[in-house]
Amino acid sequence: MGDDVAPQEFTPADRTRYRDKVRRCLDVFERMLRESAFDTDDPWTGIEVELNLVDGAGDPALRNAEVLAAIEDPDFQTELGQFNIELNLPPGPLARGGLELYETQLRASLNNAEKRAAAVDAHLVMIGILPTLAPEHLEADVISANPRYRLLSEQILRARGEDILIDIQGVERLRTTVDTIMPEAACTSTQFHVQVSPERFASYWNASQAIAGVQIAVAANAPYLLGKQLWAETRIPLFEQATDTRAEELKVQGVRPRVWFGERWITSVFDLFEENVRYFPALLPVIDEEDPLTVLEAGGTPNLSELRLHNGTIYRWNRPVYDITGGLPHLRVENRILAAGPTVVDTVANAAFYFGLVRAIAENDRPLWSQMSFSAAEENFHAAARDGINAEIYWPGLGRVRATELVVRRLLPLAREGLALWGVEEAEANRYLDIIEQRCLSGTNAADWFVRQVNERSDADRYDALRAVLADYRARMHDNQPVHTW
Repeated sequence: MGDDVAPQEFTPADRTRYRDKVRRCLDVFERMLRESAFDTDDPWTGIEVELNLVDGAGDPALRNAEVLAAIEDPDFQTELGQFNIELNLPPGPLARGGLELYETQLRASLNNAEKRAAAVDAHLVMIGILPTLAPEHLEADVISANPRYRLLSEQILRARGEDILIDIQGVERLRTTVDTIMPEAACTSTQFHVQVSPERFASYWNASQAIAGVQIAVAANAPYLLGKQLWAETRIPLFEQATDTRAEELKVQGVRPRVWFGERWITSVFDLFEENVRYFPALLPVIDEEDPLTVLEAGGTPNLSELRLHNGTIYRWNRPVYDITGGLPHLRVENRILAAGPTVVDTVANAAFYFGLVRAIAENDRPLWSQMSFSAAEENFHAAARDGINAEIYWPGLGRVRATELVVRRLLPLAREGLALWGVEEAEANRYLDIIEQRCLSGTNAADWFVRQVNERSDADRYDALRAVLADYRARMHDNQPVHTW
């Protein structure tokens, strides 16, 4: 969830100074886009996976500090809830076996982490929402020890001025209120990173937005929350509501939400950072001593700390990232659409589908986003989150179509073309994309499988059924057979 922030109080003067500083960072960033050399040679990709911790019964294990101490691996980091940790795989190129390397690294890291976590009575689960969460797991005392999280929760509640309402109508309905942002911790995702040049950033971001609904349809994995069957990908409405700083009156006035799909196609990465500054007040107005203009004019690369921290508190489903490696700035699209899991091979298949499809669409001479409205892309996104593998979405030239039919007939060939552009060998591409195809042909993703298994136990108490299915899920997760074979 970003850099550490020390516990502190913010004054109105702090917020005024921060606004001035973040605008100065934005001016410097605009100049860098015109003048600076960004790292664009041999662009890399990356994968992050958020994980849940459970005890032997399948209930949340509030032990992330002990688990991280036992793992002793800097690739694993804390997350918002005490039942969460995050794994960051080393980034690298897709060419020369990059996808298979991701699978090998992810399996090795998770196997080692599971072995060490078991020593402190905890186990790792890759799933979009831990189905055995109960209301007591979403209270303030379950927030992780890192002061950033408690401070962020306080600032969001203060900006909102009232408790947060969670109201999700799915197959069943969940309506509850909370006085922290802990429901956000229930949302565990897989994040894909694509490094791109400033000139190509808008194309890759627009393409990522256009395919967001398709991604969710084939990979939904979050059908239950607090014992209720809701959406196929309940993470989407839950995350949108859990960090909403707007009271009802501000929603009616059209104030933008901090978890945001967006509202338009862009022409530059600058558009997104400029929207951040224009629309969203600071949640964490922490000011760095660096003068970015002085650093830039001295030939250095400014950190733009305020701009980056502010960006980290605006939760776009496809987020722009400015970062520095080896003294050179670079830009990434962070694709935050998908749930974690269900298996390592499914995760890498999802990555192959995204990396291939986004490149093919972004590099096409006729932009997809010139053929569909932005609102259609957003409607696809929410329809797929609600209906999962059974979703119907809009696609240019086809009208409304089953997402699975669209993927098999049109998008998988594009994804293969895109992976070839990345330098992925045909056999490697086929191995992972065939998994996506089989999900579509069988009509099975992880959300669909989980719901069917719970329904088969309809005579049992709902939480007992969820625990039993989660135990089966966790065993199959370690077997690493793709979910369509379950």
